Amino acid sequence: MAVGAADVVRGSRSSTEELIYIFDHSESVALVVDNPELYSRFASKLNASLDLKYVVLLWGEKSSLRGGGSEGESMDKVPIYTFEELLALGRKSRISIGARNSSITKLKFETIHPDDIATIVYTSGTTGNPKGVVLTHSNILHQVLHLISVVQPEPGDRFLSVLPPWHMYERAAEYFTLTLGVEQVYTNVKNLKEDLKQYPPTYLIAVPLIFDTLYRGAMRQISATSKARRTLALALISISLKLMEYKRIYQGRALSKSRNPHNEVAAAIEWIFSWFMATILLPFHLLGEKLVFSKIRAAFGISKAAISGGGSLPPHVDRFFEAIGVTLLNGYGLTETSPVISARIAANNVLGTVGKPLKYTEVKVVDAKSGTDLEPGSKGLVKVRGPQVMREYFRNPVATNKAIDNEGWFDTGDLGWVAPETKGGPARMCGGTIVLDGRAKDTIVLSTGENVEPAEIEETALQSRFIDQIMLVGQDQRRIGALVVLNRDELHSILPSLHQETSKSLDEIMEVKALVRAELNKFGTDCSFQIGPFLLLDEPFTIGSGLLTPTMKLRRDAILSIYKDKIDALFIRASP
Repeated sequence: MAVGAADVVRGSRSSTEELIYIFDHSESVALVVDNPELYSRFASKLNASLDLKYVVLLWGEKSSLRGGGSEGESMDKVPIYTFEELLALGRKSRISIGARNSSITKLKFETIHPDDIATIVYTSGTTGNPKGVVLTHSNILHQVLHLISVVQPEPGDRFLSVLPPWHMYERAAEYFTLTLGVEQVYTNVKNLKEDLKQYPPTYLIAVPLIFDTLYRGAMRQISATSKARRTLALALISISLKLMEYKRIYQGRALSKSRNPHNEVAAAIEWIFSWFMATILLPFHLLGEKLVFSKIRAAFGISKAAISGGGSLPPHVDRFFEAIGVTLLNGYGLTETSPVISARIAANNVLGTVGKPLKYTEVKVVDAKSGTDLEPGSKGLVKVRGPQVMREYFRNPVATNKAIDNEGWFDTGDLGWVAPETKGGPARMCGGTIVLDGRAKDTIVLSTGENVEPAEIEETALQSRFIDQIMLVGQDQRRIGALVVLNRDELHSILPSLHQETSKSLDEIMEVKALVRAELNKFGTDCSFQIGPFLLLDEPFTIGSGLLTPTMKLRRDAILSIYKDKIDALFIRASP
């Protein structure tokens, strides 16, 4: 990127077919590959069908490749260089240029322009081939310059990252933080717990699943204590959650009241009552701080803030982090927007929102059918316009024209609304913040004509310690159903006899089915729709199986395709 070349970055866990498609479609001329094993995996296909000029091997020795090879020696007529050899070539070139520059005249170098392509990032599409998002230097520089409005890192601060290094959310965060002299530490889900202790982060950048994992870990630790300590800890957490509700009201950050008509007298009474109740609960919160919350924070190690993005942040996780005193900021964006569109800030951390748009970024909500602009508070399709919006989808004008209209508005495909501005009352600080309410294409339409947004119901069900993953199903059915992946460790802790049921699927064990039904009923009481029939899966949704995106979001279409017959059978059995 520094020399003006456009990189096309992809994770090595992608399938061979996907990597070949991306290399071919992007019209790439060179390949920078992780290790000899990865290159050997698809070398024959590259050499046979693509115009590959050279390969750079980042790690490992060329002797490990099929046929070996010395410096610059071609393998199947493709020159292969180790990273060290590439650096040596660069040093030779620099010496040569320096000699010419001093003896003749100053050399002229090509200028990199803001609108030049910096990178092409292929989206993890759920159907068909991935689309290549063309991002310019100007797109990315918008993020580098304006993410400072969200967090203000200082030289020496430490960022701990769990995201794939090629993902645009991770890259934008890296470019931004490294320009400010910040230390970057990379980890993964497996090593996260240990790395939080060994490298306590000033900031943690991650997807919602990571924060849900931290929440579950904390609750698991509490459950493992004695009954008396467990009861006390859970009671103190419950009290602090209630305290925070009252604080949001008198501080003007009660999003749930932002659509209510404003009445000054009623607002004043509500302010006094919420302040009074918060004052009463404060001593219990301080006790919780001393006995419970400080210990949880010490385990997390996050000293300034955590930033969540790349998916929907479950409300119960959001509220939990607030209650224990960890600043959790929630952002919103897509690969097509470089990626950040908006984010919450510590000074006005309105839970339930994704904050206000970044500088020079416009957001509007339109009717999904007519395309007409909607007033604040009305739910519709979210559109965005700004310097971070992609130039195009590479070699795909049809998709580009569908996504970006003539006025430059990009269709995010997300449903949401903008909180109305109010001069006073419990939602006075919420005005202008963006609230997301699912994906337009994820909406389940029942045979009754009712529309179900699955995200809210799924997030509610995930509060159960026994449920690890869940996806709602039920398109064109009378009721919604669900595919459920259970947490086997939690399950075995209360049903030790399961160790003996090795020959049975979880869906065949009535005791387990009854437990899950009770959990779904317990946590789904206040949801607009109740989950009807459900299927317990023995295998989790994973990135390797193609059922999760690299940022651990459900690939719904892929899951529906794989489990189609079982889903059909589920609703047939549930029919009266």
